[in-house]
Amino acid sequence: MRPQLVPSRSGAVARSLAAPSAARASVPLAPDPASATFPAMACACEIRLEDEQGWSVEGGVVARDTAFMRAIGEVRRIELKYSRYREDSVITQLNATAGQAEGVSVDDETAALLDFAGTLYDDSRGRFDVTSGVLRHAWDFRSDQLPSAERLDALRANVGWPLVARQGRQVRLTRAGMELDFGGIGKEYAADRAASLLQSLGFHHGFVNLGGDIRVLGPRPDGQPWRFGIQHPRAPQALTARIEVQEGALATSGDYERFLIHDGRRYCHILDARTGWPVQHWQSISVAAPTCVAAGALTTIAMLMGEEALDYLDDQGVAYLAIDQQQHAYARALSLDHAPGLR
Repeated sequence: MRPQLVPSRSGAVARSLAAPSAARASVPLAPDPASATFPAMACACEIRLEDEQGWSVEGGVVARDTAFMRAIGEVRRIELKYSRYREDSVITQLNATAGQAEGVSVDDETAALLDFAGTLYDDSRGRFDVTSGVLRHAWDFRSDQLPSAERLDALRANVGWPLVARQGRQVRLTRAGMELDFGGIGKEYAADRAASLLQSLGFHHGFVNLGGDIRVLGPRPDGQPWRFGIQHPRAPQALTARIEVQEGALATSGDYERFLIHDGRRYCHILDARTGWPVQHWQSISVAAPTCVAAGALTTIAMLMGEEALDYLDDQGVAYLAIDQQQHAYARALSLDHAPGLR
């Protein structure tokens, strides 16, 4: 039995990501009377609330517009703090000191995310590695060319979670050229943080959707679940299934977001950190879990697991929909309608 990443089963993720105060390919199908849309983390985002107002113990009644502003502010706080595109972010500071004798002191929030990254590395047996972002320098998904073995080998020398040295709050990347990248967990973490903030303000009927990484605050006021559509992995304008979610989170990973075709074969952006090469077995995997950071991590690890994915997800005790390269669908414990065309 593998260690479980789902808070309701083990509590490990919930404890490791206790922050300071404060599906890809998924689209909402049901109308909602109140929503706020905004760009963040290189994607279109939406927050929907059916509560007309909340209630804060500290501040009394909280207007819905105020709640929107605070939740969006929390998402953008996390984006600014961990974006590798910003010179003043924590990630950029850490990467700038790679190979140097002195590391960087990080706060509790960053330390918790690093703890979680270590859990994912161990659980995936090295497939999911937040130091593997350097591999993007070898892959140009706007072209139809594959990287050379020499190029991949040179970059892989700077990949490896065990090369991250930690002592207390000090973090050091031990090899020059190493990089940390929270791209695989940051958006999901932000969705959870925004949802937790809204719940603390007394809002319990809605969801946070960051580019398809979705955290549900609670059902509609009448108790009915939210319904989300999962994009068909080979037909961008079509849905492959409709999934009902009453609480918790939903995330999807697939081989159709960024990819190149070489000699008729698809190579996607989800790279196995051990080899530097893309996954091949699954077109799409969606996971429902108690938190978005768990759902997102599990979808990515499952994509990386190949033929072992379903056993892995079953061990985790989560609900899922997986679609293989022949478009056979495998589902567990989901309330869903399959779209026509799936086998």
